[in-house]
Amino acid sequence: LSTMLEGLANKGKLSAAAVQAALQRIEPVAALSEAADVGLVVEAIVEQLDAKRSLFRELEGLLPADAVLATNTSSISVTAIANGLQHPARLVGMHFFNPVPLMKLVEVVSGLLTAPDVAEAIVDLSRHWGKVPVHAKSTPGFIVNRIARPYYAEALALLLEQAAPPVVLDACLKAAGFRMGPCELMDLIGHDTNFAVTKSVFEANFYDKRYQPSLVQQEMVAGGLFGRKSGQGFYRHDGSAPAALPVAVHEAPATARQVTVHGSGPIADQLEKAAAASLAAQGWGPGRQADSQWIGLEVDGARLVLTDGRTAQAMAASFGVADVAVFDRPLVQPALPGTTHRMADPLAL
Repeated sequence: LSTMLEGLANKGKLSAAAVQAALQRIEPVAALSEAADVGLVVEAIVEQLDAKRSLFRELEGLLPADAVLATNTSSISVTAIANGLQHPARLVGMHFFNPVPLMKLVEVVSGLLTAPDVAEAIVDLSRHWGKVPVHAKSTPGFIVNRIARPYYAEALALLLEQAAPPVVLDACLKAAGFRMGPCELMDLIGHDTNFAVTKSVFEANFYDKRYQPSLVQQEMVAGGLFGRKSGQGFYRHDGSAPAALPVAVHEAPATARQVTVHGSGPIADQLEKAAAASLAAQGWGPGRQADSQWIGLEVDGARLVLTDGRTAQAMAASFGVADVAVFDRPLVQPALPGTTHRMADPLAL
């Protein structure tokens, strides 16, 4: 803990005085019995249901009857954790996010038997600590981990297909506005924890394939490659220089003979503007077919099409054209400062 806080101070995120004050307020104990008079316990042990149940049953026999029991579980049912307690109404989820000193959000998770006043007390306490609490029901993944599963899953699926290395995937997502890419975020969280959460959400959703765990991450966990906590994950965390994007090598593009912009609207207008600028050196410009039923570019018979949700293969079949690539609507327009959104030169299809 002291290493993490000092690291935040070195980055200017916390003052040295705030770090020292925080460390002075912390009193470690060697046995649970030494904390028998506390009013709130926040559990943050291994993400396993049986282990959490066992701990809370032991705590219930030690703590005052009005003490609140809070679990920092990322996805396990709060209702299930409370099963077997004599007073399940006082168990509530209090889910923090890494790094806890900086991240404001706290999910206050109510199980079926959680007393409303207990949940509200945790909300008030979180606000007093300068956090931003939100009420959540004890559903699989709660709010954040339910939303975040596709962020990790899509990246892991691309890694399994060897579509791109981690550094490229992270660069793409950060260019779209995310503070951290999925691979570096999994390294920060810990692959053991992230994999356990994914399995929990997968099982709790009756094995819905949208939440299926990844073989890539399973292998990393089996090998002890947990990320920052172990010194190695998708990246090395030994103080060495960060990975850099590989230098792209491109062959000279072929010269287009016929270019037509299809469709109407701002995206088609942008494509026409870009194509006109690209072709200006050759002394000619693109054609425009505004009444087309699709938006995109046609270059010497090949098509770059704004997708309607279908794959390139499906759209190629509907067009009866072999050479079809698709693109999606840009997330950010115009581009974020300091970032570049890039796609292959449409005139080099």
